[in-house]
Amino acid sequence: MAAVAVGTVVGPAAPAGAATPDTGHACSPSVDITSFSDALDKTTFDNTFVGNLSALAVDPDGGIDALSDRSSLFTLNATTFAPTRVVSLADENGQPLDSEGLAIDHDGTRLITSEVEPSIRRYDRDGKLLGRLPVPDALRVAPAGRATTNLTFEGLTLQPGDHTLITSMEGPLSGDDADLVRFQTWNRKGAKGGDFTLAAQYGYKVDPGLGVSDITATGDGRLFVLERGFTTGVGNTIHLYLADPRHATDVSGVQDLTAKTDAKLIPKTLLADIGKCPSLGATAKQPQPNPLLDNIEGIAVVGKDRNRLKLLLVSDDNQGANQTTRLYSLTVDLPKG
Repeated sequence: MAAVAVGTVVGPAAPAGAATPDTGHACSPSVDITSFSDALDKTTFDNTFVGNLSALAVDPDGGIDALSDRSSLFTLNATTFAPTRVVSLADENGQPLDSEGLAIDHDGTRLITSEVEPSIRRYDRDGKLLGRLPVPDALRVAPAGRATTNLTFEGLTLQPGDHTLITSMEGPLSGDDADLVRFQTWNRKGAKGGDFTLAAQYGYKVDPGLGVSDITATGDGRLFVLERGFTTGVGNTIHLYLADPRHATDVSGVQDLTAKTDAKLIPKTLLADIGKCPSLGATAKQPQPNPLLDNIEGIAVVGKDRNRLKLLLVSDDNQGANQTTRLYSLTVDLPKG
């Protein structure tokens, strides 16, 4: 295996490899950015390119799983972010996935979305395919359904207790308003490890020009939602929201989700515009409103101290010269809900 040398990159004053203290770099009244790292950018591990990262999840063994949308699942050291293993993923026919969303069950089972069909498959820790969850017909890519290719299951998370699984569509269905996307849930009853069955579906309104790039559970029934957009010549827009699906109406029976639909959408509260975070000395390879920004696609809660949560975000470099694989460490003072 080819090991990757990893050092935390945080502003000009931090020596290579040094831990960076939380100096209270405020992005907003409730969100601080504590550090970032470009150490994985344009590297390889075990003959596999370390990039195209679209999702993060905490491994029960203490590491952090990072999912590449090129059918690779990395495990990273939780402190240094150095890769420690990688497994390849494939569908039922041995073909690669457009793997975008990731959640890890209590038994270590990996739940992984592919946005081509779309689908959610279950894998063991070594990448063996175990099964597949049912998907509503309307959420399938046209002509089988009403979804648009590459705008389907982008985010995935398990709620506390591992009884409810939630995925977020990146874009709207045909017939729905352009700024309304759907979150689909699955429930399972009884003992942990039972099968997931289709459950409620909720509507969520995205900011103009943005789409949902990932979601993760806060631990109390709410969700962190990443909204992302890109404008050529300008750069990325990344908004971090707090959303609460418990106060939304099931829209699984709604044909066309529009502003006139008699349904309560998932309420959301803006926690931070990541573009307003201090840059911490970051540099960008293409125009950006803030050089700290890149194509941020993944988010995970990696620590908690009462109402203060530690988040890790990751950007997808699309294996391109003008983008960066960057990890971001943030803290959020979670509002009471």
